[in-house]
Amino acid sequence: MSATTTPAPAGAASGSVGGVFEPVMIGFTCNWCSYRAADLAGTARIKYPPNVRLVRLMCSGRLDPAFVLKAFAGGADGVMVSGCWPGECHYIEQNIKALRRFILLRRVIEAMGIEPTRLQLVWASAAEGQRFAHEVGRIVEEVRALGPLNWGRDGAQRHESIAAVSAAGPAAVSAAAVPAAALPAGVPAEVRA
Repeated sequence: MSATTTPAPAGAASGSVGGVFEPVMIGFTCNWCSYRAADLAGTARIKYPPNVRLVRLMCSGRLDPAFVLKAFAGGADGVMVSGCWPGECHYIEQNIKALRRFILLRRVIEAMGIEPTRLQLVWASAAEGQRFAHEVGRIVEEVRALGPLNWGRDGAQRHESIAAVSAAGPAAVSAAAVPAAALPAGVPAEVRA
């Protein structure tokens, strides 16, 4: 360490750089649209924060709620779920399934003591690299404003919360009913039923 470098304050998140908090983000993206939007942003050299680590899924509907909980338990300050626009899913209506899980997961993490805005949902088609980059930037800024998660850094709270949700099982989060009024306006009428 040089004489001009100051050590990070005690308790600072591993994502702190020069005293400025840099959130660690996990982004679950669908293979067919949002992952390709991220790829397009990269090949077009559109700049967005490097804070997000992308995990490619075949479809956003394949996102197991346990993945999100494990991301938070593993130290992520925020999680982004991204998929095809409603009505444009390559697997018919699986992104609507992801939307329902997202709404329920926000309720679950809030009950666990995590701010619901740390979990975000983004729709992005393969041609929307600019939109994807903008949304990543927006989400990183929102999470940066919230500060580090510090969720059960000693591990006790984190493990108790995950054990409670795991006991109920991912099916409990998937099978719970989401009122049609909670779904955004872009969701097709036949799916709202």
